[in-house]
Amino acid sequence: MNFRGQAKSEAPGFQMTPMIDVVFLLLCFFVTSQIFSPWETEIDIALPTAQTGQVPQRLPGELIINIRADGDAVVNGRVLASEDLGSMLTRMAGLFPGQPVILRADKDARYESVITVLDLCRKADIWNISFATGVPET
Repeated sequence: MNFRGQAKSEAPGFQMTPMIDVVFLLLCFFVTSQIFSPWETEIDIALPTAQTGQVPQRLPGELIINIRADGDAVVNGRVLASEDLGSMLTRMAGLFPGQPVILRADKDARYESVITVLDLCRKADIWNISFATGVPET
């Protein structure tokens, strides 16, 4: 038996299909990981604890407003005055009705600071507001 016979020798070529599959999978990975990149958790904020606190389901596009112990409101790493925060919330509510907002207030923040941000949300017609709490240590 002659197995080496009449087969033509072709040089192996570059296969594009596996390369496209790999690029597509990388693209899917980076797109899904970007959902969690806006987690804005200020290190210097100590959240109050709640016995019934749960880890919430993340919503795409939610806005996180951090309120420091001194009353400053921080959004995306920028300290905003009340007027600036109000205009930003109004623009967000106009562009994205039903915009979810998470308030992360320091446990030592004044109640007045939290009410000021809530009032700005109400003026901007934002109703989907959540309060962040920590899990008590056991």
